[in-house]
Order: sequence, then structure tokens, then C-alpha cells
Amino acid sequence: MSKVWWPSRYGVEDRRGTLNEITPDKVVQAVQLVKLGKIYDLSHVLDENIPAFPGRSFRQRLLTSAHDVNRRRPDAGTDGWGENNVNWIVDDLSGTSQLGTHLDGLNHLQIGDRTYNGHKLGDIVEEYGTNKLGIEEVPQIATRGVLADIAAVKGVKQLSAGYVITVADVESALERHSVRVTRGDVLLFHTGWGDTWMRDNQAYLSGEPGPGVQLALWLVEQRVALTGCDTWSYGPVPPENPRQRFAVPQMLNVRHGMFIAENLSTSELARDGVYEFMFVLTHTRVRGATGAWVAPVAII
Repeated sequence: MSKVWWPSRYGVEDRRGTLNEITPDKVVQAVQLVKLGKIYDLSHVLDENIPAFPGRSFRQRLLTSAHDVNRRRPDAGTDGWGENNVNWIVDDLSGTSQLGTHLDGLNHLQIGDRTYNGHKLGDIVEEYGTNKLGIEEVPQIATRGVLADIAAVKGVKQLSAGYVITVADVESALERHSVRVTRGDVLLFHTGWGDTWMRDNQAYLSGEPGPGVQLALWLVEQRVALTGCDTWSYGPVPPENPRQRFAVPQMLNVRHGMFIAENLSTSELARDGVYEFMFVLTHTRVRGATGAWVAPVAII
């Protein structure tokens, strides 16, 4: 295995990775897929009880002091501020960006101490995050989306933990769905694993099916812009090689700059047989963050 994988095919200064594959023409192509105006939400609700990888957490607190403070203002009304008695509540959030339905940044994974395009962690880490490759540098995403229902191809409701999705599996799914993958597409996988989300969190986190190494290389060859699964990571757990943990997302993220969305909700798309759609993913631009909570949608 080569120790040097940089610069990327998109140039030594690139920070957009495979999202460079999405052209204006590709966006126009995606818009033309919308015929019914139906929107599928591909995200899960985010709260304190969702399944999360060890060391990651989410906390939400409601702040209500304005109700008391407003009553003490010089121009207070009987029950709030002013004659109209206005009050408000706000909430305070704390948590890791790498949980729930989220998008990984290109600063998330490393090989040793190097990220995408060979940046050394020692050169880019700051107290707040990283000074390069943060999620704020990731453009908003709109392109053609394709769903490969691998569970249906295998004739099961849910693939087993550790199942390695192969190129042959995907080609069978695409033929079954009468769709193909083209440059700049988003390719999502339905494994059925997401059906255990918030029903059996222990089972959900116990392992997962996912694309294998050869399929990951195939995605790179197809010039896919983004990929994702209805699983908590990306790639089989237990892994193909017991001595190589998270090798698939590591290779895609670090070596090839491919974006990955995790914890997707794909069951409705699979149920309705929707395999081609306009895919839209927008995110908050938090400087230096390694990921973003997202609510992507498929529109037909």
C-alpha cells in the first residue's frame, strides 16, 4: 500500500473532494427528475436517547428565564414585556457532530496523522477544530440521487452484521431498479439495518452491514459525489479484515475525498420503490467542525 496518496485528483489545494463532480448541468438534471413534488425525509429525529458511538453524546436544555426577567422590565406588562406581554423560550444544545444523521467532513478521519490531501494534523488543528477542511468549506449539495436496495436483492428485510456489500450486489440492484449510476451522483444503500433505530439501540450499534473495499473503489471509479447507508458508520462491522478497523470510510474520506452520510433513513424510499430522485443536503457551516447534523431529502 502506497504511503503517499496526495495530492488528490482535484488538486493540491482542493478542499471539496468528490463534490467537485457536481456540475451546474448535474443540478439541472436532478431538478428535471421532480414530477410529483413529493419529499422523502432521509433523517432521524435527534435527541438524547438516540444510538451513538461510544464517546459521543447529545444534550438539550430548555432556557426559560426570560419569563421572569421580562416581568421585571421597566416597561413590563402584566405577564411579559410590553403591553403585548411577549415572552420566549430558547434551548441550549451540546453534543458531538458525529452522531445522528450527519455528514462527515474531510477532516474527520486520518491515516496516521494525515488527512485528505496530505494535511498534517499538527498543522491544521486549533482549539475550536481545524483551520482547513472544516465543514464550513463543504458546499451545499443538490444532485441526482440513486438508491440501491441491497436487502431486496438478497431477499431479506435486513442484511446481517458484517455483510460485505459487493460490486455484484450493486450491479444486480441497479439492474433490478432499472437505473444506473453516473458521474456526480449520490449513491445510497438500503440494508434494512436502520429499521432497528430507536427500537433496539443495542442491536443497532452491535455491528452493521456495509460496502466492502472493492465496492468503495468502484464508487471512486464511477466518480460518485457522495454515498451513505442506513447504518451508524459506513462499511461492514465486523470488518472484512479483522486487523483493519473502519478501512472503508477511512479510504474514501482520506485518500479520495469522498463524502459520506451516516444514520440515514432509507426505509420509505425502499418501501415505495423510489430509486432515482433529486437529492438535497444542506448543513450549518460551523467553522472547523468535523461533521454536521443534517436532514437530507429525496424529491420526486
